[in-house]
Amino acid sequence: MIINMNNKSENFYVYLGKLFGSRSIESFTRDRIYDDNDKEWYIYYDKDRPSAFVSVSNNKIKNVYSENKKNLVAILKEINKEEKISSSIVPKVFIQQYKEAGFSVKEHSVNFIEIRGNDYA
Repeated sequence: MIINMNNKSENFYVYLGKLFGSRSIESFTRDRIYDDNDKEWYIYYDKDRPSAFVSVSNNKIKNVYSENKKNLVAILKEINKEEKISSSIVPKVFIQQYKEAGFSVKEHSVNFIEIRGNDYA
């Protein structure tokens, strides 16, 4: 089940609170995750806990994390359908999942890549 919320939504911190500032997530993705006011979060809630999430702000993907890559692809496909995603710099560790969800991918740096939704003009 994919849930869409922001940091003012009821139970937002119940779903994601433990993930903010997580050193294991930061080590894995090479990215820090913050609960900024302008972000919309897509959370794949599976087996009573979040197994994947993506945050979006101003038509850019800001944060990506997943313990289950299939669930991440589901979120990315939904975002690619619903939103016009412009050039976004995201963790490279999920490169295959971005491609499976229909995003174009371009090298950016050692740990990050640039993606763009295929429908973005």
